[in-house]
Amino acid sequence: MPVTNTLPIELKNVPFTTATARRYGVGRGFLAGDRCRQLFRGVWVSADVEITIRLLLSAALLVLPRDVVVSHTSAMRLYGLEPRTGRHPHLEFSTTRSSVTRHRGIVLHRRQRRIATVDVDGFTLTAPERTFVDCSGRLTFVELVQLGDWLIHTGRTSFDALVAYALESHLHGVRRARRAVAYVRANVESPMETIIRLMLVFARLPEPACNVVLVDDYGHFLGRGDLVLARWKVLVEYDGWHHERSAAQRQQDLRRRERLEAAGWVVIVITSGDLGRPREIPWRVHRALSARGYAGPPPRMNVMWSRWFS
Repeated sequence: MPVTNTLPIELKNVPFTTATARRYGVGRGFLAGDRCRQLFRGVWVSADVEITIRLLLSAALLVLPRDVVVSHTSAMRLYGLEPRTGRHPHLEFSTTRSSVTRHRGIVLHRRQRRIATVDVDGFTLTAPERTFVDCSGRLTFVELVQLGDWLIHTGRTSFDALVAYALESHLHGVRRARRAVAYVRANVESPMETIIRLMLVFARLPEPACNVVLVDDYGHFLGRGDLVLARWKVLVEYDGWHHERSAAQRQQDLRRRERLEAAGWVVIVITSGDLGRPREIPWRVHRALSARGYAGPPPRMNVMWSRWFS
């Protein structure tokens, strides 16, 4: 095939190998120019294609054994939960073969037994329960609880299945997974709810219930509460999108809060800006609880608390 000076349409939006490029008449000179980008040794993509986790995983699969499955934090990302910015930059895969890889940015884990898998968006991943245990050696304790909450919320697994797997398996890291699963809850609807709930729990304050339907004394619906301390009628909510709402939505939220406060609830709203001052959050909740008769100790935030939430 004659050498081309343009990238064929078949290669425009997907990663491809040097060998594939050659079959389409794309030479090394073209690949080395500014119209292509090298992702891994021998794997390329058009320079104007957006680099996503799915694109990178697809590119890596071109140079890995056929039996590999996406695992660890890479599986976590495909399940929809992103790690903290800049952490866990490597792509992670697992295989039962004795294969190795020398490609920078790819980690290949050797497994002794058959790997339970599921298919997500065209990729074969370690099953959710196995991913949870595998990530116990990668994530902080709080992040691991987040992952458990998220897998349940998105319907990837159930609370009972996650607990049973952690208790019955004997994999590396399972002890830490067992400790974390004790803090996983079945009705958490966002990763930020997990963070704020654990901020309170690990500061030794009462644990709030998650996503509770609230009614007044006559049984009339008031709303659903994110984090509810019903005994003291204190409601804690995370509002991470207050700048993006329409005027109509903001008005609806204000009316909802008015209904709750008229029914005797104290509503504490945590915004993304408040997360920059994490130690203030348990104190705000403690003050509201104390005003409602809570007689427990004040928040206690040790070095580990600061490491997890700062």
